Amino acid sequence: MSEFITVEVVYATPQKQKLCSVKVANGSTAQEAIQKSGILSEFPEIDLSTQKIGIFAKAVKLDTVLREKDRVEIYRPLIADPKEVRRQRAEAGKVMKKGGGEA
Repeated sequence: MSEFITVEVVYATPQKQKLCSVKVANGSTAQEAIQKSGILSEFPEIDLSTQKIGIFAKAVKLDTVLREKDRVEIYRPLIADPKEVRRQRAEAGKVMKKGGGEA
């Protein structure tokens, strides 16, 4: 088994996206890879104490041990509550017929 593994760390804002490939020691955690990637200095708004992270869209904790080719994703807080947006769309759909075609 190799003593180093390569992982990716990703973060995106509406204006900018960053994907960093990082070589870390085998047995490193997601937090260690994030810190080594330098992404925290490029995006100072990232707060790992409150923001969630994941590996390939599956939520994980900062102390999760990484495997070769994992992609660590740092998630931004949601701007709008998805349930509320769906409720508003449903209300609008009752007022306005869907389909747009003539009956």
